[in-house]
Amino acid sequence: MRQVFYAGMTALLLVSAGKGVVAQTAGQTTLGVTVVELADIVKGWSAQKQLLGQSVYNDKDEKIGKIEDIIITPERSVSYAIVGSGGFLGIGSHDVAIPASQFHMTKDRLVLPGATKEKVRAMPPFEYSRK
Repeated sequence: MRQVFYAGMTALLLVSAGKGVVAQTAGQTTLGVTVVELADIVKGWSAQKQLLGQSVYNDKDEKIGKIEDIIITPERSVSYAIVGSGGFLGIGSHDVAIPASQFHMTKDRLVLPGATKEKVRAMPPFEYSRK
């Protein structure tokens, strides 16, 4: 189960495995997805429904924070989860970036082993680029 969370986050990318993919030719563009690709998408994970806003716990079953965002690299792989800790209704929350590979799924919960609220608050805050 160690890599279940990371693998599930990678599944969010919905990158076609090659079946049903047709090379584009001049004057032809496929908008959306094919029926074959749609079948793959239905089997995938939804970041909005299954990850975003979900609570994160440590290995002592203490709530540490919640998933605020998922960062995807230009190469289309999930690299970090943005975890918000503290605050109320988004005010005063301390957001940090944590490598996706550090999370585990245990008993339908996102677990960040060894984490505490204090350790998360001591991490440098994550800020989005202003580009």
